[in-house]
Amino acid sequence: MLVDHQPQMAFATKSHSLETIRNNVAGVAKSAKLFGVPTLLTTVASKTFSGPIFPEIKAVFPDQAPIDRTTMNAWEDQRVVDKVKSFGKKKIVIAGLWTEVCVVDPVLSAIDAGYKVYFISDACGGVSQEAHEMAIQRMIQAGAVPITWLQYLLEMQRDWANQKTYNDVLTIAKDHGGAYGLGVIYANEMFGGKEGH
Repeated sequence: MLVDHQPQMAFATKSHSLETIRNNVAGVAKSAKLFGVPTLLTTVASKTFSGPIFPEIKAVFPDQAPIDRTTMNAWEDQRVVDKVKSFGKKKIVIAGLWTEVCVVDPVLSAIDAGYKVYFISDACGGVSQEAHEMAIQRMIQAGAVPITWLQYLLEMQRDWANQKTYNDVLTIAKDHGGAYGLGVIYANEMFGGKEGH
């Protein structure tokens, strides 16, 4: 569930650089698509205030229209709840802007509804470092599990012998994985590195 990755929300995000958020959420979106994870996109007041979903997300899911809401808590929009239920899963992974409102609220609501919830802390952002960190603490105290976007990708890959997704995982890592991605390029170019072979 990718929540409110939109320009107006990004302008006030101060816990991370916008470049970091855009890079990381692109990594999340590509990871979810690669592994066939049902993905819900949601925006708030896209036509009247917050603007369109980030182009990095739209590029991965070009045919999916985000559910546009007025509620700060996406879980209070019945269309969102119905869509989540339609996936038939008991685990939810959430990332969004801002951590202290549009992420923490649906995380707590989903936990109350009986879901196991993970949040991708580095694909979220708050209006300050403190706001982001306090929201993270609150979600952890409520039972949510923090992960990072790269952890999300690699936990789904699980085994380098999984050749079906091997090359695509490495491409996502090279494109969005910072130093790790550079290391993948280096190992491949310098030593013909092939994990799992």
